[in-house]
Amino acid sequence: MTTLSLPDARARLTAIFEAHNTSADNAASVAAALVAAEADGLKGHGFSRVPTYAAQSAAGKVDGFATPSATARGAVLAVDAAHGFAYPAIALALEALPDLARQNGVAIAALSRSHHCGALGHPVEALADEGLVALMFANTPVAIAPWGGKRGLFGTNPIAFAAPLGDETVVVDLSLSKVARGNVVKAAQDGTPIPEGWALDADGNPTTDAKAALSGTMVPMGDAKGVALALMVEVLAAGVTGAHFSFEASSFLNTKGGPPAVGQLIIAIDPAATGGSGAHLGRLAAAYADEPGARLPGARRKAARLAAARDGLTLPKTLIAMPGGGIP
Repeated sequence: MTTLSLPDARARLTAIFEAHNTSADNAASVAAALVAAEADGLKGHGFSRVPTYAAQSAAGKVDGFATPSATARGAVLAVDAAHGFAYPAIALALEALPDLARQNGVAIAALSRSHHCGALGHPVEALADEGLVALMFANTPVAIAPWGGKRGLFGTNPIAFAAPLGDETVVVDLSLSKVARGNVVKAAQDGTPIPEGWALDADGNPTTDAKAALSGTMVPMGDAKGVALALMVEVLAAGVTGAHFSFEASSFLNTKGGPPAVGQLIIAIDPAATGGSGAHLGRLAAAYADEPGARLPGARRKAARLAAARDGLTLPKTLIAMPGGGIP
């Protein structure tokens, strides 16, 4: 184990991705996103993703040299990730969305031919820091069956929301499975069991075996209600964007098949255009804080972020052993 500052951790991961068939700019973008997730305590979207990302880039399942492009039509930005990593495409969308939202009151970025987009809370938080209210939807390869079924049809299909509430920023980031599938991925890598109630095996039976869970399906949040939400996200992230539906997408977890080509949809709203204001939104945060013991969503990850900036992050020896991971 090696403890590194956040800049040093980004440098290590950048070197790893460059050593696995990825351009310097794309490697830096991916590294920044994974380090940010790890720093926030979101380990399922942090260092645990490095081996599979690197393997897919090395194999060409994700194009490490892809250059995303964007076409604007009014308040809508169509972003083609070009079968590359999602993070450079998201960055391209975030460059344009604030101005588009202020000009039009609302703006939408539709991303297609994309890949795993990690912690959705980060893009919407960046928009909230610009004074906007933001939502993000993403579809992922199959992981959730229709209610009453056994075969996966929808992904865990995460959603995120962020808003500036006066001096506070609220961030909601959740998958539509009972827990994020990244937690199961990490348990499978570590060889540890998962709690019962998280997932089902390929026969639809409850399992505590992480590998069996990855071959089966995830239990949806809220049971049938979670499946209904997964359908909604599927339409917004894949149907609207023209991306692969979850049942068409190849896995994020191995090098088999072609690019996943999933989609993401980001919506940015300027509250000043819809009758809101920072002061008005701040009243909600104040009312929330008046409840003893209450904590705005996103507060925990921000505390973890401050601790990581102070204490650094521990890079597993398995990553240090990867090509590029042992740079001085």
